[in-house]
Amino acid sequence: MAGSIKVLIVDDHPLFRQGLRQLVESDGRFEFAGEAGDGPTALQLILRDKPDVAVLDVNLPGLSGLEVARQLQAKRAVTRVVILTMFKEEETFNRALDLGVLGFVLKENAVQDILNSLVAVARGEHYLSPTISSYLVRRRGRAETLAHRRPGLDDLTKAERRILKLIAEKKTSREIATELFVSPRTVEAHRANICAKLDLHGSHSLIQFALEHRSAL
Repeated sequence: MAGSIKVLIVDDHPLFRQGLRQLVESDGRFEFAGEAGDGPTALQLILRDKPDVAVLDVNLPGLSGLEVARQLQAKRAVTRVVILTMFKEEETFNRALDLGVLGFVLKENAVQDILNSLVAVARGEHYLSPTISSYLVRRRGRAETLAHRRPGLDDLTKAERRILKLIAEKKTSREIATELFVSPRTVEAHRANICAKLDLHGSHSLIQFALEHRSAL
């Protein structure tokens, strides 16, 4: 992308945050756009300043990094996200990708990985620490298997697939309607269309399907 990449750093440990800032400021490809130590402040700064990339610790006071990512996705924010975590948790990785996160970096590898992740994510590419690359392979494998078993998935519109993912997060039709700025009746119509395309029958079949295949959707 043209010009320097504007980066916001969010972590509740000041020393770790300072270390990341020094890395970013020492590289001419980047412009340090600010920092925060908690989720609510991070969300406010991102929406106000619109940095190219926000680096978010997954565990933050007030709002978690994933919750910040969820709200950014709901508001269609232009800022792209790199999630930092201390733990190799595949469930957290899958949740992050479901929320539109492009970068996923282990803190133990941050010094080696963070600059490469910022460049990749700013380009709209995925980046994850090499030690957990198997997560992405397994995720893609599950998606391919599910698509083969349920060919109707390919017929879902973008809106229907988004709603299916929100159902997998155990959200009600009213909650989905609020997040997507549509009426509950519109959500119910989409749910009916999804059931028809996936050949799902019964009052709870859609939620069961979404929860069972959450990481593959």
